[in-house]
Amino acid sequence: MDRVLGIDIGGTSIKVGLFSTEGVLEAVTKIPTGEIVSEAAFAVVTTGLKRLLADNGASPEDVIAIGLDVPGPVDDDGKVGMLANIELDPDGLKAAILRSFPRANLAFVNDANAAALGELWQGTAKGANSFVLVAIGTGVGGGVVANGKLISGAFGAGGEIGHITVNRDETDACGCGRKGCLEQYASAKGIVNSYLAICEELGTEPVHLDGPTDTLSIFNAHRAGDKAAKKAINKMVDYLGYALAQISLVVDPQVYLIGGGVGGGFNLYSEDLRTAYRSYCLAPSASTRILPASLGNDAAMYGCAFQALSER
Repeated sequence: MDRVLGIDIGGTSIKVGLFSTEGVLEAVTKIPTGEIVSEAAFAVVTTGLKRLLADNGASPEDVIAIGLDVPGPVDDDGKVGMLANIELDPDGLKAAILRSFPRANLAFVNDANAAALGELWQGTAKGANSFVLVAIGTGVGGGVVANGKLISGAFGAGGEIGHITVNRDETDACGCGRKGCLEQYASAKGIVNSYLAICEELGTEPVHLDGPTDTLSIFNAHRAGDKAAKKAINKMVDYLGYALAQISLVVDPQVYLIGGGVGGGFNLYSEDLRTAYRSYCLAPSASTRILPASLGNDAAMYGCAFQALSER
């Protein structure tokens, strides 16, 4: 029976899903990796993939498609661009995998784009012809699907929603080197930074935070009536609604999906986000739905498997 593998590449390990061609997730495993730049590291990956198959009654000859998502740009031709937070030789890994899985088509996909494709295949966006996923975690990523096709762009920068300029008066630089990016306000780190700054302005003591991306504590503080937390989340919502309105002028999607770690608090700010979006968008786009994504941390794994299967 034909099988598909979806490989979610992280900095210290990869998560692998074994799928049927219909999109049923049959098994998941994690393979510790570290730097994936040598034949020895490639062998660790291929050995782990073969073990996953063997444990589930399959063989390398059953695999017809393998997708890999990476935290960096991938252009329309599948070429991987800059990888800032991971040591990976994509060409070397691709060659090693194809030697071990001779029937498989292999595809690289940007991680946020992969998450969008996952939601299209088996998540909230199933059946939608056009939608935009906004993945809000440590940073802000995105995936754009128009007419059923992923828009990755000529240079792999399609869907870089986190770097839409929303505040031209910002003096602090974003991690990308520009100033006033959405990521500076809507990411987990951005929300925490806003909260701490507002506490200082108000002269109030912030709640205890477990690190620089602990939005859960801020969401809980908001529910408990913390004024600074409410202001920080309102700031995030306003900038995010503004950014979505700008995207609608170009893409005009049926649906926006909010995912990532900050997406876990969606019910807390969903109505305010919808109100902010409608206050900024062009009238014909006011009916666009804004919904939570449903596949969580597995979305990218689903999506890169789907991309590889679709390219066969």
